[in-house]
Amino acid sequence: MDAGLEEKIQSQGMTPGTVAQQIENFKNGFPFLKITAPATPGDGIRVLSEDELAHFTQTYPKRAAQLDVVKFVPASGAASRMFKDLFSFLDGDGDLSKSAFTQKFIANIDKFAFYSDLDAALKAQGSSIQASLDEGDSKKIVSALLGEDGLGYGNLPKGLLRFHRYDTENRTPAQEHLVEGLQYAVGKNNKVRIHFTVSPEHEEKFKAEIASVLPGLKAASGVDFEVTYSQQKKSTDTIAVNMDNTPFEEEDGSLLFRPAGHGALLDNLNDIEADLIFIKNIDNVVPDRIKGTTKVYKMAIAGLLLEVQEKVFQALRGMESEYRDAYAEMAERVFTGDLGGKLPADFQTYSSNEKANFLKAKLNRPIRVCGMVKNTGEPGGGPFWIQEADGSQSLQILETAQIDLGDPESKKHFQGSTHFNPVDLVCGTKDYTGNSFDLMKYRDMQTGFITEKSKSGRDLKALELPGLWNGAMAGWNTLFVEVPLITFNPVKTVNDLLRDEHQ
Repeated sequence: MDAGLEEKIQSQGMTPGTVAQQIENFKNGFPFLKITAPATPGDGIRVLSEDELAHFTQTYPKRAAQLDVVKFVPASGAASRMFKDLFSFLDGDGDLSKSAFTQKFIANIDKFAFYSDLDAALKAQGSSIQASLDEGDSKKIVSALLGEDGLGYGNLPKGLLRFHRYDTENRTPAQEHLVEGLQYAVGKNNKVRIHFTVSPEHEEKFKAEIASVLPGLKAASGVDFEVTYSQQKKSTDTIAVNMDNTPFEEEDGSLLFRPAGHGALLDNLNDIEADLIFIKNIDNVVPDRIKGTTKVYKMAIAGLLLEVQEKVFQALRGMESEYRDAYAEMAERVFTGDLGGKLPADFQTYSSNEKANFLKAKLNRPIRVCGMVKNTGEPGGGPFWIQEADGSQSLQILETAQIDLGDPESKKHFQGSTHFNPVDLVCGTKDYTGNSFDLMKYRDMQTGFITEKSKSGRDLKALELPGLWNGAMAGWNTLFVEVPLITFNPVKTVNDLLRDEHQ
């Protein structure tokens, strides 16, 4: 790498070594992962019984009251993709008959939680929703929704849009996450801690929204809240390259670095000091009337994590005592039974010392329990068994791009997958001595993604870091639990808000 290029890299706060490795990734690509089987109920996915659900809903709240619990909500994504079809309608000739999506939106305009806000915005412009409908001017309504002279929804993050209507208020996803936090994330000192990752331009708006609703929530619940924010770090950006893998230079000669996908949020997660961390996307919220199932299963997966983690910690502490061999046998039972891990085929030929060292390394890692819903065709990472270099097998959440569909065996396993991950995770990020793991040590840097983009009319290649719940957690101990489909209600388009689950 020449001195001029190194200087440009350093001027943007990046290290030449990191950028050189990123360029190598562009040149070489990323290897497919070796799938040994899909994770299915009974083989990698646990299905909890009614007795287990009852047990965890009784025991978890008592344990949580002694712990630092945090709800981690990635919330920086813009809502512009929610309105893709409405933007196309605005850019067109305003003929409603040409856009079935916009027809549905307009026909059901009174069912959206933002109806009254939108009507007020139009009245401020000397019109109203009803007047615009009477005039057949759908464009005026859509423009008031998306434009900066109206509600400005086209440039806001999802977390700040009105999703759900109640008798006395209309809630945003940000507010719904606070309410949901009261149901399963009350930790020690009777406090709910919620952390939003936000984009810089929206942080003040998030703070204003939260400040407007927190006093009422505190007064009604008697529970304290601690809401914090972070932004995706510039140091996690990755270099963009031309199609020949040379660094992409802007017109002013500077190098182009781009945000590296949700895997970059591992840095933010690594900064969270907590005993238990829930992770859930900003748009996967429902009205109060159907929050009950979410509450039960969130308590269940967290309760399961705490019970398994306790056994892991007991085994690890015991292996440091004079009864190392006896606890090594316990560690094997915990790894294969409670964690469901699969040992190398030749494990029984290992010496006692080799077995103990292997098991200690396997157990002393961050742990996560991931909810899995039955696959109904929604996009999302799937659960699979993966062959590890040490001969063991681990559970991983894989995206389709990580699977070699040209390989008949891998394709068969992919087609046999029955579930997918709706970003429903609970994480234990402290070790058996009470210290936080350095999460950066447990990611697989060979599981990134390369995509093709364009800038200023020129094609380029972009690099995403290992996904937050994919390769970024590849080195974690993982449990998969089946959760009901009703717990997964993402909002990908504005018309998804018309589904019964959001009404």
